[in-house]
Amino acid sequence: MTPEMPDKARSTAAAMGQANVTFREGSLEDLPAEDAAANVVISNGVFNLCADKGRVFSEVFRVLLPGGHLQFADIVNGTRAPEAATRNIDLWTA
Repeated sequence: MTPEMPDKARSTAAAMGQANVTFREGSLEDLPAEDAAANVVISNGVFNLCADKGRVFSEVFRVLLPGGHLQFADIVNGTRAPEAATRNIDLWTA
């Protein structure tokens, strides 16, 4: 995430009169939110950038309220990445 991205999201929400949304910066593997704090979690093209997808889903469901919704779009390949690739940070951040 670039510094401009949350700024743009906040200004767009304000321009639309949306006062009931929050934007937080953090890691998907350690979401900066309390348990059962969100009605909706939205992600577009981010899960595939995380090495520990199981941890990401655990965090998402931890912060969702019971009956909350996850909406995400991402790249899915269906094959497990080789162990050497998951340990090479340059492959995940290039």
